Amino acid sequence: MMDTKSQLRERLRQERREHVSALPNAMRGLVFHRPPAPLLDLVPTDAVIGLYRATAHEAPTSAYAKFFQENGYSLALPRFAGRNAAMEFAEFFDPWDESDCEVGPFGLMQPRSDAASMTPAVVIAPLLGFTDSGDRLGQGGGHYDRWLADHPGTTVIGLAWDVQRVDSLPVEDHDMTMCAIVTPTRFYGPFA
Repeated sequence: MMDTKSQLRERLRQERREHVSALPNAMRGLVFHRPPAPLLDLVPTDAVIGLYRATAHEAPTSAYAKFFQENGYSLALPRFAGRNAAMEFAEFFDPWDESDCEVGPFGLMQPRSDAASMTPAVVIAPLLGFTDSGDRLGQGGGHYDRWLADHPGTTVIGLAWDVQRVDSLPVEDHDMTMCAIVTPTRFYGPFA
């Protein structure tokens, strides 16, 4: 019998925490340093790139943000006006010092309220679990699934540690699949 989504989330959070805690600091600085060529092949030249601000145990995005900005792309991060507000993306222009960010309603750094709203063509999405066919298990709030449902055609690329891959996930109609997934050792996809 397959675990429920909440059981999977609990187990995968624990496995991810243990995995990241066991990594030497030097290794953490080296992984996800530069987007791999297959990922770059999915990114249009003038795309706005939506990223997430990684928590301590999520796959880090800061080097990707710096890479994309140095190569002329516009960046956006999720922003919430309140805990019950819909997720939107807003302009993010300082991936080095985050001087253009403030603490949002979930305790995470996000673009300030006066930052311009943006619609990314490519979204680098966080996740708790994934399958090698592009299924994604998020944190459980449904923010990304709802945003992606409202923005069909967005290229969604998951960023994850290898330990987050599972054989299968309980998928519901509202769950959005990813176009590709990047881990420290593999590139999965692109998927149709």
